[in-house]
Amino acid sequence: MFISAARPSGLRRTAGRVLLVSALALGTPAFAGPAAAATTICNRYCDGRDPALAGGDRQPVATTLYGRRFAMHVDDTSAMAWATVDDGQPGDEVWLDRSFDGGRTWADGSRLGDTAIPSGAGGWRTSMFNVDDWNARGVGALRACGKAGDRPEIVCTAWARSTWNAWDLRTAAATALMMRYDRGTGLFGGTGWWTSANALTSIIDNIRRSGMHSYEYAVAQTYDRNVGARLGQFRNEFLDDTGWWGLAWIAAYDLTGDSRYLDTARADADHMYAYWDTRCGGGVYWKTDRAGKNAIENSLYIQLNAELSVRLGGNATYRQRAQAGWDWFRGTGMLNSGDLVNDGIDMNSCRNNGDVTWTYNQGVLINALVQLNRLTGDASTLATARRIADAMVHSSYLSPGGILREPNESDSCTGDGASFKGAAIRGLGVLNTAVGGAYDDYLRRQADSNVAHNRDALDAYGSHWAGPMVPTAHGCQHSVLDLLNAVP
Repeated sequence: MFISAARPSGLRRTAGRVLLVSALALGTPAFAGPAAAATTICNRYCDGRDPALAGGDRQPVATTLYGRRFAMHVDDTSAMAWATVDDGQPGDEVWLDRSFDGGRTWADGSRLGDTAIPSGAGGWRTSMFNVDDWNARGVGALRACGKAGDRPEIVCTAWARSTWNAWDLRTAAATALMMRYDRGTGLFGGTGWWTSANALTSIIDNIRRSGMHSYEYAVAQTYDRNVGARLGQFRNEFLDDTGWWGLAWIAAYDLTGDSRYLDTARADADHMYAYWDTRCGGGVYWKTDRAGKNAIENSLYIQLNAELSVRLGGNATYRQRAQAGWDWFRGTGMLNSGDLVNDGIDMNSCRNNGDVTWTYNQGVLINALVQLNRLTGDASTLATARRIADAMVHSSYLSPGGILREPNESDSCTGDGASFKGAAIRGLGVLNTAVGGAYDDYLRRQADSNVAHNRDALDAYGSHWAGPMVPTAHGCQHSVLDLLNAVP
């Protein structure tokens, strides 16, 4: 069952990762100070705090090696953690590693709190270290590592963190996504472009849904770092990229009220309009080379113009463009007889090319039609959105076993396709709100499956919503965050 409220800390991460046993078989050991090589971080408290002062003790992850048990302990009240070794011998070592990018890298050789079991003892512990670096906006994770004193092999637990900014499924997924945010480039995954627009949108939606404003800084930071990039104002040669960014800046405007974001969304919509022509009766090209017209950029065009018109008091120019976009789209046959959207049109016949029905083509058109309904009051657009949604959720191709799956779904979370399901489910969530919860059960089923089969100890998610878990990246992560944002 999907849990949206704050959860007891012991319920946050399961799947066999939490071992509820005594932290130290031999009682409370002497306090071990921080390793000399560690960079000290100070939040509420500074690194090196005595675990005897901890306000709580949760053990999210543990592992064993040669009979020794190595565990990470978290004090969620201070957002700090420490490591222990049990069932060991004098000379066995234990320490913590700390990462600020979801465990992809960490300070090599730092071995936070590195210590060893002293003579006459069978267990020991490190001092406490901060999970995050609040002053530098470092979103962190820790793991416990160790080794037997008489053997060279090292073992480490999975990465885990405190419940600070991660008190429920939604906020935990948002925090895991922010581990993928590059504070230097202002983009997710380092250089992800249109996928970063989607990731930022999911963060904004999470702020509005959860009330957690800790990551609102990413909105302005992303804008300031990138507003002058490429063609400026988040425009580039791919018109769908421009549409994604335009929608992200509308969301940013709704969140902050900052008019520069709305101005950029207008610039993006106008850039797309410059690539509308009468070939095949209308439509926006996918790219500035004017070679082809596809469903995705035209669905985004409808949605972006409809949303702009609403926010500009019913602006006639954007309203006309949104309506013209839909009138053209439905005349192309891209919305096929099975109420699913194919990828584009054949530029020779100007008709549906019969290409793949990617999930995002369903969700973005659904979203566009909901926005057009809000603008015009035309009930037929909402009815069409429902037909597409019904086809998607009941399709054995797109929802086998009732769980959304991308055609040709990869084990990799890199590349464009990893973001598709996020856009699909975001559109379905918008429709669900508009029609009074008709898709509640479907959305909850997706969330339950992800939580049970597609989640690690950091609340990171892979590409397969039915499982198994595969290595994550920002596309997969924002897609599940979009889902959790949409679940009622």
